[in-house]
Amino acid sequence: MGDTSSAILTWIEHQEAWAPLLFIGIHLLRPFLFLPVMLVCITGGVWFGPIAGTAYSVIGTMLSSLLFYRTIRLVPSGLKRLRGLKEKWMKKNAHLTVKQVAVLRLIPFIHFHLLSYCLLEISADFKEYAKSSLFANFPLAVVYTSMGQWISLLSIPMMIIFSIFLVVLSFTIRKKIEVFVWKDFFHTAP
Repeated sequence: MGDTSSAILTWIEHQEAWAPLLFIGIHLLRPFLFLPVMLVCITGGVWFGPIAGTAYSVIGTMLSSLLFYRTIRLVPSGLKRLRGLKEKWMKKNAHLTVKQVAVLRLIPFIHFHLLSYCLLEISADFKEYAKSSLFANFPLAVVYTSMGQWISLLSIPMMIIFSIFLVVLSFTIRKKIEVFVWKDFFHTAP
C-alpha cells in the first residue's frame, strides 16, 4: 500500500495546473489510502510552499470533515465504532472543547475522524460543526505544512515528548465544569 501511495503522490507532483485539485482530492481519499493527515499536509508544504500548501490543506481537511458530517449517519456501524472508541478513551459524559480538538489534531497518532466525531457531538447543527471544524483544522494545516521539514527532522523521542506536551496542553485547556445528570449522580436502589 505504501508503494501505491507514493506512486500517487509522485504522479500528482507532475500534474502542474491540476495539482491543487488533485491534492485536495487526496485529502478526501486519504482515509481510504491509509495516509496520515500529517503526511499529506507536510507534502502540501513541500509541493506548494507554506502559504498555498496551508490553504490547500485547510480546504482539503475541511472538505474531509464536511464529508464526514454528511456520511457518518449513513454508516451506523462506523458511528457506533467511533462512539465506542470515544467511550473507551474518555469518561461517559465527557465532551472535548473545540480548542482541545484543535490541539489534539496536532498529535500525529490520534484518529482524525474520532476528533471529528467529538466535534459532531458538541455541535448543534451543520453550520456550527463547519465553524468548529475550520477552527480545529486550521492549526493542523498551518503547523504541518509550514513546519514540515522541522517536524520531519525530529527523532522518535522528540516526537514522543512533543506529543506528551500537546496532551498536557489539551488537558490544561479543558472545560473546568462538569454537569451531572441527577439520576447518574444519585443511583436509586431497585
